[in-house]
Parts: sequence; structure tokens; C-alpha cells
Amino acid sequence: MEVRAVLRFLRASPRKVRLVADLIRGKRVGEALNILTFTEKRAARKLEKVLRSAVANASETKKVKEVDDLVISRVLVDPGPVWKRHMPRARGRATPIRKRTSHVTLILSGKEQGGK
Repeated sequence: MEVRAVLRFLRASPRKVRLVADLIRGKRVGEALNILTFTEKRAARKLEKVLRSAVANASETKKVKEVDDLVISRVLVDPGPVWKRHMPRARGRATPIRKRTSHVTLILSGKEQGGK
């Protein structure tokens, strides 16, 4: 059984979000929430929100009773669209500024529930 939650257009660089995603990949849900709570990165707050959303999806759609048995099987951090801006510089020039965005997909897996 797999449950997923997707966060699109996160205003953070994929490179920075992957640093936090690597901390929780392969962990149980309770342990991952604990790690994200005490991680002092801005992306940790957003990943915590996505993880809570995936847990809610599991309990509502798949009727999972034991949420603590779920494991984060995959965390995909893909680049989203890039906002392009320009910064004025000396002598009438301008340099490009790229404000990067990310798409985060978090997939939980656990054992199948028997019967209805």
C-alpha cells in the first residue's frame, strides 16, 4: 500500500530542500516528524506539513489504523519553474536573479490492511 502527498511550487531551491529530504528518507513517520521538528532549516517546516498531509491521506483514504507503522519510502524533490528577475548593477548593467521553486512528492508505504 502506498500513499502520497504532493507539494508543488514550493518557493525554495531544490538543492536546499533535498538536504532536508535526505534526513527523513527511509524513516518511520514518528521518527521523521521528530527530526523535522528539530531541524533548523526553512524547508523542514514545509516538509513536515507535507508529511502530515500524507499521514492524513493514509488515515482517510486507505483507512490505515496504525499510522506509526508507515515508512517514508520515497521523497522526490524536483525543480519547478524558475522566476527570472534582474538586479541593477554598476555602469547601467543588470545581472539575472533566478528564484527557484520545487515540486515535492512524498510517498509513504506500509503493510496492506486485511478486509473491509
